[in-house]
Amino acid sequence: MRHCSVQVRGLLTRDELERYNALMEVGSYLESQGKYDLAYTVQREVDILILPAIERLKEKSRDRDRATAEFLESLRKQQDDDDE
Repeated sequence: MRHCSVQVRGLLTRDELERYNALMEVGSYLESQGKYDLAYTVQREVDILILPAIERLKEKSRDRDRATAEFLESLRKQQDDDDE
């Protein structure tokens, strides 16, 4: 079973995280029993489950990019004011 990143896991809600952990446990058990076809199905469910957290991570990144752009713009304006 493939785990998602720590960043994505940190953005899962409590319910999502509980479901994620349960699915990972089931998938690991299935793999240990050689039931890779069933483990694949569980992995697909995990992949679907983490999609909202991935979107939240992307949004945080976009927010950070916007904040950086605003900060750089304020520095540029301040430098222009200082030059005048």
